[in-house]
Amino acid sequence: MAQTSIVWLRNDLRIADNPALRAAHLGGAPVTAVYIHETTKGVRPPGAAARWWLHHSLNALGKDLAKRGVTLVVRSGDAQKVVPELAKELAAGEVFWNRRYAPAERDADTAIKHDLRQRGFGAQSCPGNVLVEPWDIATGQGKPYSVFTPFWKTLKDTPIARPQRRPDADEPLRAGRFDEDYRAPKWAGKLGQHWSIGEEAAAKQVSDFLDGRLDDYAEGRDFPRKDVTSLLSPHLRFGEVSPRQVWHAAQAVAHADLGKQAAVEKFLSELAWRDFNYHQLYHRDDITTVPMQGKYAGMEWLSSEKDLKAWQTGQTGLPIVDAGMRELWETGYMQNRVRMLVASLLAKNLLVDWRLGEQWFWDCLVDGDVASNPGNWQWVAGSGLDASPYFRIFNPVVQGERFDGGGDYVRRWVPELAKLPEKWIHEPSAAPKDVLDKAGVVIGRNYPAPIVDLKTSRVRALEAAGRL
Repeated sequence: MAQTSIVWLRNDLRIADNPALRAAHLGGAPVTAVYIHETTKGVRPPGAAARWWLHHSLNALGKDLAKRGVTLVVRSGDAQKVVPELAKELAAGEVFWNRRYAPAERDADTAIKHDLRQRGFGAQSCPGNVLVEPWDIATGQGKPYSVFTPFWKTLKDTPIARPQRRPDADEPLRAGRFDEDYRAPKWAGKLGQHWSIGEEAAAKQVSDFLDGRLDDYAEGRDFPRKDVTSLLSPHLRFGEVSPRQVWHAAQAVAHADLGKQAAVEKFLSELAWRDFNYHQLYHRDDITTVPMQGKYAGMEWLSSEKDLKAWQTGQTGLPIVDAGMRELWETGYMQNRVRMLVASLLAKNLLVDWRLGEQWFWDCLVDGDVASNPGNWQWVAGSGLDASPYFRIFNPVVQGERFDGGGDYVRRWVPELAKLPEKWIHEPSAAPKDVLDKAGVVIGRNYPAPIVDLKTSRVRALEAAGRL
């Protein structure tokens, strides 16, 4: 009987364009798919909302694999122990996986590969989670990129591998008989009304976006009330669709319709920003905790527990910030521009350590990604490479008036302000008493006064950064 091949799935919960699965399939041996809820030292476990998504994504993938004769094995523990144990248990000839890029992840995978080979098993890693491997793209001096624009220009001119074909249904992938239940946190159940999960849902999301919402993407993506973003980030985070699949699908649209080239270019640049974050993750110390610009290690944070709590619960008294934080809690997602605004308020106006905000997002986001989440937080805080400069501090009132002029986004997520006229919807604390009375708003009672003065806190933030 042929030896079993194990495919260790991580952030690649799909069948199509899955290089590790494809390599195992081509080997000709029966295949067992494995997912491990890792307790491996240093490997960051998913946050609560992401665990909810993961639970349903694994269920969807398990059903798809079962149609091809595959049982998905789900285990928990230290992968450095579980993988060799499974290899022995299943009499595996070889273990395949798609690469990951965080420092602790790489260390663990290297140790596992060495251990497997020492024990007589084969081990093969494949590229599958980024457009270009971080070591395959470099500056003219052969160094990692630290600025996005030249990175993007180089990536645009780099051939992106075509997605691999899906294993045919009439060529079954056989597997063992192991399975375990994994329960997501109960509070996350409310997220189900907002999302469809799995490889099929991801493919539909790609086509729905490219066929319907792409045209207004370049400009409309800045306006939180507009439904024009791709909403692909959680699907990419769990690998229900690969970035290569998305890249080539978008390129096909641009080739078919020259009028959509500009919109496609903007969309692909955002996909490249994801790769840029992975580029930083791979080439530098753990960006979850270590500022990419060393001087920011000396930043004097205030880190008020009271301010952090008000921010987390959407009770800052700044409507567009509160709307964003409430959207996050309710849906596991937040519109991109609003993410920048809430992060800027926390890290700059409130001078709360950006790592506390990053951790809250990590726990609440369904798309909490090991590279993009800390990378984007460092960008806003100013400590990242090619980051928003220290003096760029978003004013949430001005930003709200500009990008949510009618207040539709605020009215949706902060219903206690719904009856305020447009003029005051983004600054209710400045509204005349008769306007507040008519709208049923009592500042300090059913909606808080601003927890920080935007002008004086901006000066304070500039002074703190200036001391670095």
